[in-house]
Amino acid sequence: MEKEIKINFEVIPSYQELNDIEKTLFDKAKSIREQAYATYSNFWVGCAILLENGEIITGNNQENAAYPSGLCAERTTIFWASANYPDIKIKKLFVIGAPKDAITSVAIPPCGGCRQAILEYEAKQKDAIEIYFASLDGEIMKSKSIRDLLPFSFDSSFL
Repeated sequence: MEKEIKINFEVIPSYQELNDIEKTLFDKAKSIREQAYATYSNFWVGCAILLENGEIITGNNQENAAYPSGLCAERTTIFWASANYPDIKIKKLFVIGAPKDAITSVAIPPCGGCRQAILEYEAKQKDAIEIYFASLDGEIMKSKSIRDLLPFSFDSSFL
C-alpha cells in the first residue's frame, strides 16, 4: 500500500514581508555567510539563531582539508549556542547558503545531518524551533518545526 507524506511549510515571497526580528536574522545570516571558511566546496552558508532570551547567535560553515570533516553553519551555530546558553531555548533558526560569488540563489534547506541535530535540540528543549531557509534574493521558506522537514525522524524514543 502506497502512502503520502504531507510537508508543511510556508513560502514568504520577499524580504519585505518579514517582521523586524526575521529581517534581522536574515541580515545576520547573510552577513556571517561572507566569513565562511569553505575553500573546498566553495559553498558559503550563514546561520543566525534567535534564543528565547533575545540573544542572536551567528555562525557559518567551516571546512577542512580532511574534507568532509568540517561543520555546517547550522551545527556550528547550534553547538555554540548550546555550549554558551545551555538552558536557553532556541526559538528561530535562519539559514542562507549559495556558492561564494553568487549574486542570486535559491532557498537551500538544512542538510540531513543538520536536520538531525536540530531535531535533537527540539527534543532537548521540548519545544519546536522555527526553521527559515532563504535565497540571497530574499525568497524564504519557513517551517514551524524541523519535524516538518524530517518526517521519518530518528530520536531517543527508538533507543
